[in-house]
Amino acid sequence: MTRLHWLQDTNKLPTLGQHWVDTCKRPGNPEVLVDTTGTSLESLKALTASILLGRLFRKTCSRQNIGLLLPSTAGSALANMACMLLGRTAVNLNFTASNEALLASVELAEIRTIFTSNRFLEKLRTRGVDVDTLAARYKLVPLEQLAKQNSSLRKVLTFATCKLLPAALLRKIWCQPCEVSRTAVILFSSGSEGVPKGVMLSHRAILANVKQIAQLLNFRSDDVVLANLPPFHAFGLTVTHFMPLLERVKVVCHPDPTEVVGAAQAIAQHRVTMMFGTSSFFRLYNRNSRVEPQMLESVRLAIAGAEKLQEEVRDEFLRKFDKDILEGYGATETAPVASVNIPDFLMSEDWPASTGNKPGSVGIPLPDTAFRIVDPDTFEALPTGDAGMILISGPQLMDGYFKNTEKTTEVLRRFDDKYWYVSGDKGYLDGEGFLYIQDRYSRFAKIGGEMVGLGAVEKALREFVSKPEFETVVVSLPDAKKGERLVALVTMGVDAHAIRNGLSASGLNSLAFPSRYLLVGEIPKLGSGKTDFATAKKLALKMSCEEQEN
Repeated sequence: MTRLHWLQDTNKLPTLGQHWVDTCKRPGNPEVLVDTTGTSLESLKALTASILLGRLFRKTCSRQNIGLLLPSTAGSALANMACMLLGRTAVNLNFTASNEALLASVELAEIRTIFTSNRFLEKLRTRGVDVDTLAARYKLVPLEQLAKQNSSLRKVLTFATCKLLPAALLRKIWCQPCEVSRTAVILFSSGSEGVPKGVMLSHRAILANVKQIAQLLNFRSDDVVLANLPPFHAFGLTVTHFMPLLERVKVVCHPDPTEVVGAAQAIAQHRVTMMFGTSSFFRLYNRNSRVEPQMLESVRLAIAGAEKLQEEVRDEFLRKFDKDILEGYGATETAPVASVNIPDFLMSEDWPASTGNKPGSVGIPLPDTAFRIVDPDTFEALPTGDAGMILISGPQLMDGYFKNTEKTTEVLRRFDDKYWYVSGDKGYLDGEGFLYIQDRYSRFAKIGGEMVGLGAVEKALREFVSKPEFETVVVSLPDAKKGERLVALVTMGVDAHAIRNGLSASGLNSLAFPSRYLLVGEIPKLGSGKTDFATAKKLALKMSCEEQEN
């Protein structure tokens, strides 16, 4: 496997817009972008559509930051590429965040125009999103309405230029001058723990990450990627939008990752070979009886990220679909991928297979990405095998948080002439360089003077209950005697006495036993599929107070 020296070459990378033109102009004109709403575009038509859309964006919005309020569709992919051609900054808004967080993100990013879809706005209204307030404060421009401004003649002429002119000339005509260091996208957090943070990712960071991932995944000519993760999340935007499109791998868009029957039908219809998701989303495929194993027959790679892959989810997926889920790791601040497990491979016909996958780990670092495990207080490097704070370095690091120098300085540290991202995750490296995550440092509670990992308690509960439909999240609440106490939200009734005996037999410290089990209809989730720990804690506190009052 040839190792590319990205740290030396990233300054020579083109912008995302320039790379898009080059990719679309490669020999042949295959189908590259389809979605389950009926859109189907070959390479040159996709380029034409993004150019036409970019022209209308420029006429409609003069600001650098362009708001996009769209799910995973062909329209979303083309809108992001249109921004890249213009040298503008795409801000894909988190439509699953609270109304307050959504409005705060728009205001912080200095957005005045938001491109969206009439059909999608109606769906957001049914989900409780305050679309009317958004429309009253900002200019909402539906893509359906915008597209009508392009005449048939303009469409024909633009397509003709894309087909007849060489890539170099097309770049000069349609790509606005732009440095690879310019911010390409701003991605906001959900805002569940305060004002949303806007992660600034440059053209260089995203394209470097695209090339790093592509090198390890080793695309084949018949590969097809399912894109159903939301584009406001880096996993969805970089891995399922930018990566396949810039590598000219066919993309099949599906707007709702929780609607797994439709996604499975798209996988079967288009012979999807690669699917990406969170542990929570993969669980939905396991549970849904309408998703038949044959529907996922074409999949050769299923990769989970964004949250810890639960063992029972991986095991059930393997039993049902005969497919192994590989796990990766990263953060929005790393564009997002930092490491990934890959299938075991042969370095040569005469050599034994090399290990690319270790279940339980989050894989090996991407090319020119490095991990450092340090003491969280002193930042001194720890020996191999010792758990500590995970630091990440590589060409895919963010430039910082938008308008938040203090927080940027806090999480971007400079050691050995490199910038390192302080992940906030606790983990360790084994002797072969595989990374293992234990938990977020923020997910440790101090009970009776001892530190207890909430993730470890959740794992013990899942192992004891041992039912696929059982989900739980453990939170810590204030306690007058012990400082903190643990409360578990659960999705099915449990026998607290039996669990206590089971946890005791497993060797779990009694300080880690939950004091309450609160039954909920579902575990709070973010739009990315990750558990919403902040909302879970608020819910547990509210339910505990109501119990005491009654």
